[in-house]
Amino acid sequence: MAGAEPERIEAVVVGGGQAGIAASEHLGRRGVPHVVLERDRIAERWRTGRWDSLVANGPAWHDCFPGSRFDDVDPDAYPGKDRVAEYFVDYAARIGAPIREGVEVLSARRRDGDRGFHVETTDGPIDAEYIVVATGPFQIPVIPPLVPADAPVLQLHSSDYRNPEQLPAGGVLVVGCGASGVQIADELRRAGRTVHIAVGPHTRPPRRYRDRDVVWWLGALGMWDMQTPPAGAEHVTIAFSGAYGGRTIDFRALAAEGITLHGRADGYEDGVVRFADDLAANIAEGDRFYLELLEQADAYVARNGIGLPEEPAAHELGPLPACVTEPIRELDLAAAGISTILWATGFRTDYAWLDIDVIDDRGRPIHQRGVAAEPGLYFLGLPWLSHRGSSFIWGVWHDADFVANHIANQRHYFAYGT
Repeated sequence: MAGAEPERIEAVVVGGGQAGIAASEHLGRRGVPHVVLERDRIAERWRTGRWDSLVANGPAWHDCFPGSRFDDVDPDAYPGKDRVAEYFVDYAARIGAPIREGVEVLSARRRDGDRGFHVETTDGPIDAEYIVVATGPFQIPVIPPLVPADAPVLQLHSSDYRNPEQLPAGGVLVVGCGASGVQIADELRRAGRTVHIAVGPHTRPPRRYRDRDVVWWLGALGMWDMQTPPAGAEHVTIAFSGAYGGRTIDFRALAAEGITLHGRADGYEDGVVRFADDLAANIAEGDRFYLELLEQADAYVARNGIGLPEEPAAHELGPLPACVTEPIRELDLAAAGISTILWATGFRTDYAWLDIDVIDDRGRPIHQRGVAAEPGLYFLGLPWLSHRGSSFIWGVWHDADFVANHIANQRHYFAYGT
């Protein structure tokens, strides 16, 4: 709407998912007039951006906003994706969040010679004093340039995968061993597919230990409060699952069930995928994290005199499967009957619409606890925004509280003397 008179709103929240709804609640509590702009529907990523059988990675008692639990889900169960989306729709309605669905933000820039920002949207321009970028980390699917597009197999990113029936007949090579990769590989194996998985560096926590979910242990041990990731672990994936009632991901068990393990995929030529010689090292590093967490949990129980049942069998790791001790370094896709490569290789953010110099040369926003280098601009919903739990449902709620409080303080200063 070129030339249209801008609508004036004090704060614009970009994104109507968990981060945007949390921001709206805290801004509303502080009396900050605002609007939430969502290009699709509330919590659209939960609805259509994931596979059909996806469940939350944390139990219902934990993965929710404070004071508003899932009233129809067992507290120890893992809600399905559609139920999570419904939860956010209901929550937004309950707090009266001013969400405008189907409105995409096209650009945002600093206003010339004036305070605040000019925002262009598909519903017309808006001038705002504050912008909260709540678009999250899952913007553009990443597929490494490893296998050419004209290779004789279907190549699909995990964000486009829905169910096994969607794929052509034949085996599947899953590249990536984080939560998405291991859960999809397991589902495909259960559907009778021949499955191979490329296993890169990862951590693998226990799903439950001594009658407590791992999210409880991370809280009890203070791990959720870590403000920076361990050195070298900024982007390490987590082999984690709430599927099928929740299970600890053990690559030995996956191999015993029929999934062939490989090292990190690092080459392709003439129909053959090559794998790095790092499978055993990656499995060992995942095991180390797992065992260290069990030891810390045991020490916590002993120190605090908590009567949780012992679980010595959890410390016993079985023998490594042959595909680890004698790794397969090359896979001829045609000879192995592989018809699909499924890339569970994550996402990158997209701030192309943000015409403000707050993005570094690696595409990451420059901020401290969500407060951007540009006054009046904020970020929410990103991993490690302020602590380990920042990208989780409950964590983003607390980050939004901090951001909204910062905005309220800025309003207070600008109101002085007026």
